[in-house]
Amino acid sequence: MEKLLAILGKIWAFAESTGVPEQLQAVDVAGLFSNPWFLVPFLLALCYLLYRQAFTDIAVLAIGGGLWAFSGSSYMKGLIVNGELDIGKILPVAGVWIGGLVVIIYLIFIRSD
Repeated sequence: MEKLLAILGKIWAFAESTGVPEQLQAVDVAGLFSNPWFLVPFLLALCYLLYRQAFTDIAVLAIGGGLWAFSGSSYMKGLIVNGELDIGKILPVAGVWIGGLVVIIYLIFIRSD
C-alpha cells in the first residue's frame, strides 16, 4: 500500500510541476465550443459514434463532461470557506460524483453490448 501511495504521490507531483491543474481550471468552455479547431473534430467524432450506434460511449462522454462542468461550478467554489471545508456541502458533492460513477460503471460493465 505504501508503494502505491508513493507512486501516486510522484504522479501527482509531476502533474503539479507541469501545471495541468491550473490549465484545467483556466479552460474557457464558451471559447472552446466556438473554436472551429475543436468543434469540427468533436462533431465528427460525435457523428461517428452515432453512426456506429455507440450510445454507451456517448453517454459516458456526456456524464464525464457533466461531472467536469460540475467540478468548475460556483457550488464547488463555495465548498471551501475561509480555508475550511464546509461540511454541509460534502454530501451533495459526493452524491453527484458517486451517482455519475455508478451510472458509468453500469453502462460499461453491467449493460455491456
